[in-house]
Amino acid sequence: MTEAASDHQHHQHQSNSNSNGAARHSTDESPLLNHGPHHNEDIGHGNEVGPSAGFWSCTINLANTILGTGMLAMPGALATVGLLLGSFMIVFSACASGLGLYFLTRSASRTHGRAASFFACSKLTYPWAAVGFDVAIAIKCFGVGISYLIIIGDLMPEVVRSLGMIAFAAAGGDGSGDMDPQLWFLVDRRFWITIFMAIIGPISFLKRLDSLKATSALALGAVFYLVFIVVYYYSYPDQPLPPREEIRLFHPTAQFFTTLPIFVFAFTCHQNIFSVYNELSDNGQSMLNRIITTSIGSAVVVYHIIGFLGYLTFGNVVGSNIIQMYNASLLVTIGRIAIVILVMFSFPLQAHPCRACLDKVLTALVQFWQSFFKKAADYSTLNNENDDHDDEPSTVTSSTLPNSVQLDEHGEPIQVTSELKYTLMTMGILIGSYLIAITVSELELVLSLVGSTGSTAISFILPGSFYYKLHKNDPWNGRKILSVCLATYGALVMIICLSANIRRISH
Repeated sequence: MTEAASDHQHHQHQSNSNSNGAARHSTDESPLLNHGPHHNEDIGHGNEVGPSAGFWSCTINLANTILGTGMLAMPGALATVGLLLGSFMIVFSACASGLGLYFLTRSASRTHGRAASFFACSKLTYPWAAVGFDVAIAIKCFGVGISYLIIIGDLMPEVVRSLGMIAFAAAGGDGSGDMDPQLWFLVDRRFWITIFMAIIGPISFLKRLDSLKATSALALGAVFYLVFIVVYYYSYPDQPLPPREEIRLFHPTAQFFTTLPIFVFAFTCHQNIFSVYNELSDNGQSMLNRIITTSIGSAVVVYHIIGFLGYLTFGNVVGSNIIQMYNASLLVTIGRIAIVILVMFSFPLQAHPCRACLDKVLTALVQFWQSFFKKAADYSTLNNENDDHDDEPSTVTSSTLPNSVQLDEHGEPIQVTSELKYTLMTMGILIGSYLIAITVSELELVLSLVGSTGSTAISFILPGSFYYKLHKNDPWNGRKILSVCLATYGALVMIICLSANIRRISH
C-alpha cells in the first residue's frame, strides 16, 4: 500500500470515529488538553464537547506559543553569529520546525478520533519509550514557563523605576526618581513574580486551548508593540548607533553551538499542535498546513525585524533581552508592560501540555506499582498453594493496591482522573516554576538548556521518528527521507549543543 493510500485509509477511519469519539474515554489516547479530570466532565455536561475551534483561533494560539522569549533573545543571537548566518538560521529553523509540525499532524491522523497526543503516537510507534517522551515534553514546557516568570521578574522592577522617574519629573523633580527605602519590595523581582503568579494561576486551570484565544490575541498585541519600539528606536535613536564596521555579517565561532538552541527554541510550538488537531472543527491536512504556514511565517517576519534592527541599534553589546536595552521612557515602559502581559498569558499555553504529560507519567508510575503489588500477591498465593495451606488463596483487588488504582472487570487498571489530581498537578507546576524562577535569573542560560534538550526532542527527533515508524513499510520517498534527516539532525543538535552548554556552565 502506498503512503498516500495508507494515510487516506487511516484518515477515513479517523473521520468516521469523530462522531462518537467524544463519548469514548480512552486512558491511553486521550486528547492533550482533555485527559485530566475534565475530559469526562465535559462529556457529562456536554457544554464543551466536540471540535469547535476555527482557523484564526488555532493560528493565534500557535503563533502566541511561538512568539515569546525567543524574540527577545534574537538580537543577541544575531550578534553572536552575524546577520547573514543568523538570517539563514532563522529560515532554516523555521523550515525544520514546520516540517516537524507537518510530520506530527500526519502522525496524528493515525490515532483514533480526536484523541491525538504525543503519548498516543508513542503507543503506536515506540510504546516502550512513551513515558520517556512525556517526561522530555513536560520538562521542556516547564522550562519555558520558568523563562516567562524570569522575564516578569526582570522587567517589572524596571517598569516601577521608569514610572517613578517619569512621575517625579512630571512633578517638577530632577528626574532621578529615587525610590523610597520603605518601598524596596517594588523593585524586588521576587515580589513581582509572586504577584503575577496570583494572576497566572487561575488561567492555568482552563481546560481547553481554545479557551485561551482571547488572551492569546491580547498577548500578540504586545508582539506588534515590541516591533514598533524596535523600528522606532532604530529610525529615531536616542543614542549613537554602532559604527557599521562593528556589525558582523558572518561570524562562525565556537559560540555558535551555544547559540543554536535559541534559534531552535524560537519556533517550538509542537507541544500544542495535537490540541489544535483535536479541537479544530476542520482538521484536514490542507487546513492544518495553512495554520502551520501562517504561524511559522509570521514568526519569521517578526524575528527578522526585531533581530536585525535590534542588533543594528546596539551592535555587539546587545544583551539577551532586547527590551532591557532601551533607556527608560514612557514608550519603552509601556513596551515592557506589554511584554509582561505577553509572557503572562503565554504561561498557560505551556502549563496545559506540561500537565497532560505529567498526568501520563504519574499514571505510568501508578500502573508500575499496581503491577508490582499484583506480582507480589501472585507470588504469595503460589507459596500458599505449595505449602498446602487450606486458606483461600489471596486475590488482588483494588483494596490491595494504591488508593489511586482501581481495576475493571477484566483486572486491568483504570486511570482515575479526579478533580483533586488535576488540581494537584497544576499546583505542582505553578509552585515548581515559581520556586525556580525566584532563584534563577539568567534568561539566556534557561533558553539554551531548554532549547538543546526538550525543544530539540519535540521539534525534530520525535516528529521524524514517529513519521518514519508509521511509514516504515511504505516505499521510500522524499518525505520519508526527510523524516530520517530531521530526527538525525535533532539528535546531533541535542548532543553537540547540550555538551557545549554544560562546558560553558562548568567554566
